[in-house]
Amino acid sequence: MSESLSFESLLARLRQASNGLPDQRTGKNTQYTIQDAVLGAFSVFYMQSPSFLAHQKHLAKARGQSNAQTLFGLHRIPSDNQIRNLLDPIDPEHLFGVFDAAYQTVAQTDLLAAFEVLDGQLLIPLDGTQYFSSKCIHCENCSSKTHRDGSVTYAHKVIAPVVVSPSQKDVIPLQPEFITPQDGAKKQDSEQAAGKRWLARNAAKFERPLTFLGDDLYCKQPFCQDVLHRGHHFIFVCKPASHKVMYEEVALLEKAGRVQQVSRRHWTGTTHETYTYRYVNQVALRDGADALEVNWCELTIQKADGRVRYKNAFATDHPIDDENVEELVQAGRARWKVENEHHNVLKNQGYHLAHNFGHGKHHLSAFLLTLNLLAFLFHTLLDQVDALYQTVRQGLGARTTFFNDLRALTRYLVFDSWHHLMEFMIEQGKLDSS
Repeated sequence: MSESLSFESLLARLRQASNGLPDQRTGKNTQYTIQDAVLGAFSVFYMQSPSFLAHQKHLAKARGQSNAQTLFGLHRIPSDNQIRNLLDPIDPEHLFGVFDAAYQTVAQTDLLAAFEVLDGQLLIPLDGTQYFSSKCIHCENCSSKTHRDGSVTYAHKVIAPVVVSPSQKDVIPLQPEFITPQDGAKKQDSEQAAGKRWLARNAAKFERPLTFLGDDLYCKQPFCQDVLHRGHHFIFVCKPASHKVMYEEVALLEKAGRVQQVSRRHWTGTTHETYTYRYVNQVALRDGADALEVNWCELTIQKADGRVRYKNAFATDHPIDDENVEELVQAGRARWKVENEHHNVLKNQGYHLAHNFGHGKHHLSAFLLTLNLLAFLFHTLLDQVDALYQTVRQGLGARTTFFNDLRALTRYLVFDSWHHLMEFMIEQGKLDSS
């Protein structure tokens, strides 16, 4: 295991970021530090236990110390309400550097090699997800939608990019970009606008070419040009309804015999399916003399009986030929991993992404969401590089068993460190560490 990717080293990054956070309190009411509030909230997400801090207070009273102190480094344990009050005024951007530091550490290992496609590039899908909605509760950073009956729905949404690969189940979370009202803007913020902000903030940090993935929402000339201007590439879903000019040109080129076609058979384990790729290079993304030229490809998957199981098309700046069309389409289809292996895991497998842990008047909802994303990032990286963590996870099988055991053990026993906790679980559970 790389020492720079241990739980302790990752937590040290969060401690460092939280140590300099702004504190707007005045007077003598400073019993709890901002850092204790951050680490306390993070511990709840990391342990997937809303009652974790309450249990640690009981442990501290009975034994003089608790896992909140030994595992997460808290000095004093604030209450849930104290945490919410302390964190609400703080912009979550103060924590974004933790994502960057984690990625830079990963980049110094061989972990990213497994994610490389298209001659050493990384795939980053951009996709928005909603993590809060209410007709009553709202704050200054909520987006809003007024319905025909005059009622208003308030919501929080975020773009949470990840590094993906068609060959990898796991994803590597990157810093988020919140879809929230912008200062001086007359229109509601949008996913595409947030995507542009993410590019402006992050695209130059990677020091290697990237290929961005996205649905049809991103397949617009200004966004594509923004990606290209920053030295990167794109593979975006391209639907006929929103790209009529392009599809008219493709139809004309097909009549002229210039649309290429490649078919391959794939065995699913029970039957053969036919994958048919169609592609053409240098077609106009939109109407007009200044239209960006892109390359278009389409995949149709047919079952043995001829029924179509899947059909989708993509626009990309990567040149397409018979040799790379399959890899390009596989890369474009990897976009779904941001939903299945990130959004859905966070919503349905213990992180409770859409649960209202606290809304506040300013930044609380987004701040807590950022800590939840960091908890997922830490677990993801440890599952990739930490041998003890891997032994426990594989030995216990289901994710729910792993977190149930964490919650039970840390409720009644105090461990000196995360390393000590993992060794205890391996020894007492007689888990195979070979």
